[in-house]
Amino acid sequence: MKYLVMLCDGMADEPFEALGSKTPMELAKKPLMDSLAKKAEVGLMRTVDGKMSPGSDVANLAVLGYDAKKYYTGRSPLEAMSIGIDLKDTDVTFRANLVTLSDEENYEDKTILDYCADDISTEEARVLIEYVEENLGNEIFKFYPGVSYRHCLVWSEGNPHPGKLTPPHDITGKPIKSYLPTDEAREKLLPLMVKSYDLLKEHPVNLKRIAEGKRPANSIWLWGEGTRPMLDTFEKLYGLKGSMVSAVDLLKGIAICAGMNSVDVEGATGYLDTNFEGKANAAISEFRKGQDLVYIHVEAPDECGHRGEYENKVKSIELIDERVLTPVVNYLRESGEDFSVLVCPDHPTPLSIRTHSRTPVPYLIYRSNMEIEGVDTFTEETAKSTGNFTEEGFTLMSHFVKDI
Repeated sequence: MKYLVMLCDGMADEPFEALGSKTPMELAKKPLMDSLAKKAEVGLMRTVDGKMSPGSDVANLAVLGYDAKKYYTGRSPLEAMSIGIDLKDTDVTFRANLVTLSDEENYEDKTILDYCADDISTEEARVLIEYVEENLGNEIFKFYPGVSYRHCLVWSEGNPHPGKLTPPHDITGKPIKSYLPTDEAREKLLPLMVKSYDLLKEHPVNLKRIAEGKRPANSIWLWGEGTRPMLDTFEKLYGLKGSMVSAVDLLKGIAICAGMNSVDVEGATGYLDTNFEGKANAAISEFRKGQDLVYIHVEAPDECGHRGEYENKVKSIELIDERVLTPVVNYLRESGEDFSVLVCPDHPTPLSIRTHSRTPVPYLIYRSNMEIEGVDTFTEETAKSTGNFTEEGFTLMSHFVKDI
């Protein structure tokens, strides 16, 4: 039996007025997902415990079968592992986003205009983060470049609970004054953020971006604190050799910590312009190499949700169905082996709020050797109508791979 997980990040949503009071899943033309749903188990699962923040870290751990209450130590350390940082047990890590802030004179009076600085390229971002490290890094604080706007700060012998830190994608378009770091984070981390603005606002990379009509990456934003992660390997938990195909450091870090093979795909961006075909080909290659389970993560629906791009969110679902899911499922059918497919988001990213929610997400489990009567189409509402509900989402992986 081969196992495919098609993780459509942030795909679930709520009825949205600009879409005729329908959800992107309801409007998207996704013939394969719908055909699988007709012969699959369909239901809802809760991927985020009510006491935890509904981030992609906690939610993807749940889909992979890890109980976040037991295993979760923070988001940024997972990304740090992907970057290749050798973390000590006494290190505290933070996500260091490159964001676009407005130009008021006082830092506290500024507004977050864009949490990702127009999806700044990795090449441009590396220059900026290395400049920040050159000027602000020391024996206590060290900055590491990641991918696009996502980077990492390591605080040596830092406080793992320094105070309240807010994800920038939760406050896009809002004044930052009420969301600045509190407690020790205000004393230790806020000065780094303020100084970064002074360093970056007239950096040549940003002046060039402005001249090209792009938003400047004129400040770092620190959040997502955590300590060195300690996951049991996926093979130990489930007896399967797994691979991860993703453009996102967070997912690559989870894979590394879980002992899975993390696959790099050229041209994978995490957005609508990602290399969909490359991801499909990478997954097929992993199956050919003998891997038992391949987890394909596509970030595009989530990014469209954060930006409020409702038409692009519909399109992203259609592209996943056509260019990723279809070729991989066709390969599995032609291979002659039995196979199972799990399709789901990790969390909703509703267009109305442009951030994540804790609402349970729809899932489908299709088994080539055990087709059953399912539903006509794969949507949030049809999943709810079945009455199938998994309260502890991390238990679904065991059901997926063991209840054959």
